[in-house]
Formats: sequence, C-alpha cells, structure tokens
Amino acid sequence: MPLANSFLSTPEEFSAESRFPLDVYFCENCTLVQLLDVVDPEVLFSHYVYLTGASETMRAHFRGYARRVAELLSLSPRDFVVEVASNDGSLLKEFQQLGVQTLGVEPARNIAEQARRDGVPTITEFFNAALGRELRTRYGAARAVMANNVLAHVDDPVDFLRGCATLVSDDGLVIWEVPHLLELIARLEYDTIYHEHLCYYSATPLLRLAERSGLRIVRVEQVPVHGGSLRMYAARGANGHAAEALALVGQERRHGLAEFARYERFAAEVCRNRTALRGLLEQLRHAGQTLAGYGAPAKGNTLLNYCGIGPALLPFTVDRNPWKVGRYTPGMHIPVLPVSALLERRPDYVLILAWNLADEILLQQAEYVRGGGRFIVPIPEPKVI
Repeated sequence: MPLANSFLSTPEEFSAESRFPLDVYFCENCTLVQLLDVVDPEVLFSHYVYLTGASETMRAHFRGYARRVAELLSLSPRDFVVEVASNDGSLLKEFQQLGVQTLGVEPARNIAEQARRDGVPTITEFFNAALGRELRTRYGAARAVMANNVLAHVDDPVDFLRGCATLVSDDGLVIWEVPHLLELIARLEYDTIYHEHLCYYSATPLLRLAERSGLRIVRVEQVPVHGGSLRMYAARGANGHAAEALALVGQERRHGLAEFARYERFAAEVCRNRTALRGLLEQLRHAGQTLAGYGAPAKGNTLLNYCGIGPALLPFTVDRNPWKVGRYTPGMHIPVLPVSALLERRPDYVLILAWNLADEILLQQAEYVRGGGRFIVPIPEPKVI
C-alpha cells in the first residue's frame, strides 16, 4: 500500500510512488493486533496533512473533552496541561479558553508552526521517555498529560507511556484516546488500518502497557469519535485498575478478541465488503450515473486502494482541508477538489470516504441533497442514504 497521507502534487510523481507492506498480525500471548513493518516516523510525520480542527465534529468533541478533564481535576489558572501529538492545537485551545496553561508537543513541523501562530505554545519533537524527563525539568509537572490518537502510532509504547508518567504530577492524570479494536472489528472498520497505525488496541494489552509504564487505569470512557474510541485515564500510585477497565477486558474476550478465529472471520467479511462496494459503484456507473467522493481521509485511501477504486469509478473527491485540495490521493491518484465542486458538478452519487463524519457532511450538503444528490456510506456495508 502507499502511505495513506502521502498525497501527490503532480501526475509526474505517480510512477515513483513508494509502497510498503500492510500486513496485520495477532499476538497469541498478549492479544495485541499490530503491524510488524514499521515505516520511519520521520517519513510519516515530519510533514503532515491531517488537521484535527478541520471538522466541526472534532471541535465539538474537544470542547467536551477539555471541560471533562477540567472538572475531574478541578483545574485552575495555576495548572499546566500537556498534549502529546497536539496537531494544530485544537484541544489545547479549549483548555486555554478555560484559563489553563498549555503546552503542545507535535513532530510535524508545518502543523506545529501553525499551532504556534494560533497562540498555542508547541515544541516540535517526537515524544519519548527522555523528552518527558526533560519537559518536567524545564516546565514542572503537568496536571494532565494527554495523548489522543497517537499511542497507536508509536513503535515503543512502553517508553512513550513512561515519558507521560514522568511528566504528570502525583495528583494528575495521563489520558489517552485510541480507536477501540472491538468497534473496528464489529463495525468492519478495516479502512482504519494503515501504516501510521502500528497497533489496534483493545483493553487487554492497554492494561498491560499501563502496568509496565508504572500506571494504573482509574477510569474508562467510550467515546464515538473515529468510529468508536476508548478514552483511558491513568494515574501513578493507584492500587489497581478500575472495575470498568476489567469489565471491558471480559467483554472483549466474550466477543472473541483473544482468539485468532475472530480475525479470520473479519478478513472474510472485509473481502465481501470489497466485492459489494465495487459491485454497487460499477452498477451505478453502467446505469449512466455520475459518481464522486467526499473527503480524502487517510482511512479513505486504504479503502480506495484495497478495493481498487480509481478515477474510472470516482473521477474526483472533495475535501475541506486546504493542504489536500489540488493534489492526488495516494495510490489511486484521484484528484482532490474543493467542496464547492459538488454543487458545481452535481454528481448523482457521492461516496463518503470520511464516513465517521457522515452526519456532519449531510448537514453541510443539504443543498446538494435537495437537488437530488445521493450519498453512499461504505462501512460496515455499502448503503445509499
């Protein structure tokens, strides 16, 4: 597969595009689902095109997230919070609105610079245990250290979490969000698999990782973002994991996540999805209907490449992210146009590649729908809405 966020600027780049193995493995000892082929993080993340603040859905999520943490810790203007992989600072801006001091750690130079321009203090580094020690010495202990949708990107998660544990205060919390493997499997969210995501976490390996990092899970929340995620709150010095964390381990085992047979069944379901989705799109095209895509997310590029959906089926897709517009999707080389192209060109059907934002997209595109346009959601099964 090509790298899911490596968009191309011109057709001349197509022939030199790099591809890497994308094989998923299951560990029978600890039940972690993971990639074994690791792409250099400098290649993946030093220049990045995903912006957390590009979606109103995510901005609303961050507003609630910041309020939740502020209430749990009774944060005041004297307190200090850190977000690792802070992206454009969307979450930290919400803490700033609450009067809390913030610091972001973001390895993507282009995005870190944008965050600083927007008033969010940001260090451009990859986070690890050594940096956690350095930041504690330089800034003092943080009441909250947050790591959202980054733990899955890290090749040494124990070192990463030890850095978080070093940086957090004795009365603080280390908080992370990760897509939940149970939801990925149940909802057939196979497009979430790409090279940036080295691990696909369930509660069982997460509890083990926390223990090895000197942390214990004191609270678990299940949140709807990214197709269903776990938000775990961890602390130093706690006696054991919270009851809801242990209950989640039992729920996952009852759903077969500790057995390889469940993943074999998942693979067969994924194959059926590809056949059904391509069949629907080809049927519409043969009937003379025009097609396009909505969104150019990383997950969409896994789906497009795995299903072999290129410009012959989807002549273009649209996106609100200015860093993607005017470029071509990895592998399938579909042009990315501004969202205004939907009303200008009025395709009959639009495949929502950013299906996790479907509700937001439908609201934004009410005029397109009133004009007779139809949307297709590909996951968990292709459906016209």
